Amino acid sequence: MWDAGGPPGPLTSWHVRTVGFDLRRGGYDIAEVDTALDRIEDAFVSREEAAAPEGLREAEDAVLARLEREDGHRFPAASWTRAGYRAEEVDELCRRVREHLVLGRDLTVDDIRTAVFRPRRGARGYREAPVDAYLDRVVDVMRRRGSL
Repeated sequence: MWDAGGPPGPLTSWHVRTVGFDLRRGGYDIAEVDTALDRIEDAFVSREEAAAPEGLREAEDAVLARLEREDGHRFPAASWTRAGYRAEEVDELCRRVREHLVLGRDLTVDDIRTAVFRPRRGARGYREAPVDAYLDRVVDVMRRRGSL
């Protein structure tokens, strides 16, 4: 959590995308907060793109390189003590991302943002943090390509 002085360094779309809040009885409506955060993130992304439009090809290449890996081996395995995401569900979304980036098939940023994966422990699951970080990169690439 940031102190009263604010976050260290400039606030970016990444900060908005990764912010989390504790659920509280009588708190704000989750869907309304998510929608507001999506709009704020869109504004930050537009600002960031105007400041640094280069590098899209490198970002696309990094995203596509992960997609070349074999199903079940795209991300580190979940542990037996802590559940991760079901690998087959993540791999299916990865196939859709590849089809979008390479073949131009329909896929939106919201499709990525709202993806939900059932939990799974062990080698047939992927650790959550690397998958989430990768999907954040996919969202960045899609936004920069204009795939809203």
